[in-house]
Amino acid sequence: MKTVAPFLVFLAVAMLSGCYSNEVKRDPAFAAVRPEPIEPQDNYDGAIFDARNNISLFEDYRARRVGDILTVKLEEQTDAKKETETKINKSNNNSIDNPTLFGTTPQFNLPGQLPLASTKDNNLAFGLGSNSNFKGQGDSDQKNELTGNISVSVVEVLPNGNMVIRGERVVTINQGNEYIRLSGMISPRDIEADNSISSIRIADAQISYVGDGPTNDANVMGWLSRFFVSALMPF
Repeated sequence: MKTVAPFLVFLAVAMLSGCYSNEVKRDPAFAAVRPEPIEPQDNYDGAIFDARNNISLFEDYRARRVGDILTVKLEEQTDAKKETETKINKSNNNSIDNPTLFGTTPQFNLPGQLPLASTKDNNLAFGLGSNSNFKGQGDSDQKNELTGNISVSVVEVLPNGNMVIRGERVVTINQGNEYIRLSGMISPRDIEADNSISSIRIADAQISYVGDGPTNDANVMGWLSRFFVSALMPF
């Protein structure tokens, strides 16, 4: 019985580690916003024109109202490089010659039990020296690139005409989910004729591209390996 118990525990752990839920975890902060409903007009003057839902014959279909959709062209590219080098050298020497007292330089003998190189003909001369050197060097190089398209919706129209947008795109591939989330503020003047805008034109942009699933878990360092590279490791 004692031999079977560890085997059952190992089997249960293996079965739990093999279970994976492919449930899509949407973020409510990036949920789409529905357009505001148009309330019916109380009094009609006999005309069929309704100014609350008018569309000009000479305007395009660019996003301008809450709930409208536009396409964001992801054109993110960053390249950062940093190099640092520090050198510190410090040297200090102090010495005191044997003084002359009453026209003569004092000399004396010390007991032979002291751990000195010489116990005879000692004087009061003194010398002290120190030397310290430090050299540090660090290099950092980082490159990131994100391209693609994502459709977002207008969630708020500000008094100056600028619009707050947000959106989320979920793609499921081979038991894994890829999430693209975007939010920020745009100017209607930057929207192109095809109802699209470049991501570099978005102010206060928050763009995230993350994933989950077995492939993503395989790229995560285990807890024991993280301990050996953490600040808690004394070596």
